[in-house]
Amino acid sequence: MTLHRGLLVDYGGVLTTDVFASFDAFCTAEGLPPGTVRDLFRTDPTARSLLAGLEDGTLSDAAFETQFAALLGVSPEALIARLMAEAGDDREMLDFVRTARRAGVRTGLISNSWGVGRYDRALLADLFDGVVISGEVGMRKPAPEIYALGASSVGLPPTECVYVDDLPGNLKPARALGMTTVHHRDAAATIGVVGALLGLST
Repeated sequence: MTLHRGLLVDYGGVLTTDVFASFDAFCTAEGLPPGTVRDLFRTDPTARSLLAGLEDGTLSDAAFETQFAALLGVSPEALIARLMAEAGDDREMLDFVRTARRAGVRTGLISNSWGVGRYDRALLADLFDGVVISGEVGMRKPAPEIYALGASSVGLPPTECVYVDDLPGNLKPARALGMTTVHHRDAAATIGVVGALLGLST
């Protein structure tokens, strides 16, 4: 049986509440059909390109807000904050990561960023031994290299790491590197599965 000594997690949608629910709350507030933001990111080449640039750091927050607002037909003012307004902290998940680290598990973050200045750095220091943020390293999930960098940041081979993400497409490259992956749907289920993989009593 594989010894899992590391826990690597995504941020938005794992350590926060559902990002897509926040997108839909934004749509409601702006008078847009539900699913508008999600669908653009999934199917519209321009929107996908803007998202990629925002996440890998090649596009500034302001440029993303101006150009994506034009696609949506809304004001660009504080657009990122408005899109993410309903994505709050998931306290259960934050506490679990903190508990795992205190139990000796090596913990790390692999996050596709929406502006590198939007993270609570004190919180990250409390939770993680290693932090990989896409906009700081110039690559984004699902590039295989970012997962390898995440494992390296906690001083472990990928085969000894559990990786948690809310997007199934972000799990496949981690599995290919030998990580054990967990699709996050809710805190209770994830904590149960990951706790067992790490040998933690939850």
